[in-house]
Amino acid sequence: MGDLSERQYRERLNKIRGRLSKKSKDVKSEFAKIEKIKVNLLRKTEEIKRDAEHEIDKMQGDVTKSKDLAPESKRRLQSEIVAIKSEIHEEYSQLKTRIAEAMIPA
Repeated sequence: MGDLSERQYRERLNKIRGRLSKKSKDVKSEFAKIEKIKVNLLRKTEEIKRDAEHEIDKMQGDVTKSKDLAPESKRRLQSEIVAIKSEIHEEYSQLKTRIAEAMIPA
């Protein structure tokens, strides 16, 4: 007497299907947000690198053109500029790697 009809079972199945669909959409929406954040982080990282390189290149040109600096001072400054360029590239690579690995479980 207490058995459910086929229609009642189908209604329950449809409710389960609806909850599953809603939860799945929520998870996909969260992934979309994460991807958007990653894109923004990559954009900011690229901007940081570009701005720093631009400043360094401008300074390098100024150092090269300077008539007030002694040749030894120019060499030391050029050496530091090369080191800073290397640091910029290293930091940029580390940030890109960290962003790329943000979704990989540890």
